[in-house]
Amino acid sequence: EESSNGWQRAEVIRLEQDVFTALAGSGKLYVYKTDGFWSQIKSAGSAIYASRLYLNQYSKSHPERLAQNKPGGPVIRGNVYIHPTASIDSTAVLGPNVSIGEGVTVGAGVRVRESIVLHGASLHDHTCVLNTIVGWDSTIGRWARVEGTPSDPNPNDPYAKIDSETLFRDGRLTPSITILGCSVTIPAEVVILNSIVLPHKELSRSYKNQIIL
Repeated sequence: EESSNGWQRAEVIRLEQDVFTALAGSGKLYVYKTDGFWSQIKSAGSAIYASRLYLNQYSKSHPERLAQNKPGGPVIRGNVYIHPTASIDSTAVLGPNVSIGEGVTVGAGVRVRESIVLHGASLHDHTCVLNTIVGWDSTIGRWARVEGTPSDPNPNDPYAKIDSETLFRDGRLTPSITILGCSVTIPAEVVILNSIVLPHKELSRSYKNQIIL
C-alpha cells in the first residue's frame, strides 16, 4: 500500500478476501447459480480451454459464427471460428477448437488443432500447429511443427479447475502449451515444443521446453 493525499490505496485487490468478506459481513452478498460455463484464466493454457468453451457455446447459441465444411473450402473438424478476412487454403485441416483471427493466412496442407491464431499471422504450407497460441503478425515456415502440451481439467469432475502450476517445477519449465509472441518468425522444417517465445524473435533452429528471450 502507498499513501496518497491521506488515502490508503491497495496495489492488489483480492476478490475473495477484500471484497466478498466485506459484503458477507454486511449481509449484502448474494449467489446466482448459472448453468453456463465459467472458467478461470490464470495461465496461457487456460486461454485455449476458455476458447474451447466459447466455441462450444457458439455451436449452441450462434452456430452461424462457426465455419462449416463447404465445397472448395478447408476441412473443418469440430468447432472452428474463422474471421471473414482470413485466407485459408482449401487443403488445410482445421479443428477441433480453433480460432483464426483477422487477416491470417493459412497455406496448403496446414493442420491446426486446439489453437488460437491471432491477427496477421501466417502459417506457410504444410505446417502443423497443435495446442498453441500464435501471436500477432507471426510467421511459421513450411513443414514446421509447433506443438504444446494441454493442461485441461478432468472432464469427469464437474468442479475441476485448470491446473495453474508455477512456470517452473523441479528447476525445469513445466510442459504446457506453446506461445509465440507477436512478430515471431519460425523457420522452415523445425520443431518448437512446449516453449515460450518472446515477441520479435527470429528463430534459427528447433527448441524444446525453453523460454526464448
